[in-house]
Amino acid sequence: MTTTRLVVWRHGNTDWNAAGRVQGQTDVPLNAVGEQQAVDAAELLVRLRPGALVSSDLRRASDTAAALAALTGLSVQHDDRLRERHFGSWQGLTMTEVAETRPDEHAAWRAGADVVGGGVETLDDLGKRVGDALQAAVDAAPAGSTVVVATHGGAARYGIGHLLGWPREQLRTLRVLQNCHWVELTHSETLGWQLAAYNVGPFADRPVPSPI
Repeated sequence: MTTTRLVVWRHGNTDWNAAGRVQGQTDVPLNAVGEQQAVDAAELLVRLRPGALVSSDLRRASDTAAALAALTGLSVQHDDRLRERHFGSWQGLTMTEVAETRPDEHAAWRAGADVVGGGVETLDDLGKRVGDALQAAVDAAPAGSTVVVATHGGAARYGIGHLLGWPREQLRTLRVLQNCHWVELTHSETLGWQLAAYNVGPFADRPVPSPI
């Protein structure tokens, strides 16, 4: 039985993560902490002998992937479907500001509603977009290989949920994926997609940062 491994890797820390500011699809770069996180995580991921490396085209993910590319010699393939959820009018605001100025939308978000308003992408659209990109990354790689995909926190959660066929209510039981941590999935023709590991990586003793 041929089994393919998919590693879905969240980008390193940014100044907006540290400030609790909503990034969404704003192209915020890694900060110095995030750059070091990417290097440290890459030193662990290289041991998995990845055969393909795909990334969101936003810099915080692309630069995270570049740290692993430097160790493996792989080229990074970019797919804009791997971008974070688009947060519409929220982008650039802190969550405190969102709660104060858009309380109804914030309450819907906290409740895990699919439709929030304010131009925020729906969770169903996010999951399908990212899930399709993850499947495409696997389909383009040789069967039985390890594929590493660098993306974003919300994108990772709902993208893997789409692959696994999990409902939103089940996905809400997963903790926020920490910066530069990853999810490991396996796929075989017999068993389909299975979750093998979640929130793996260095810095396990550090506080969980902003999810967006």
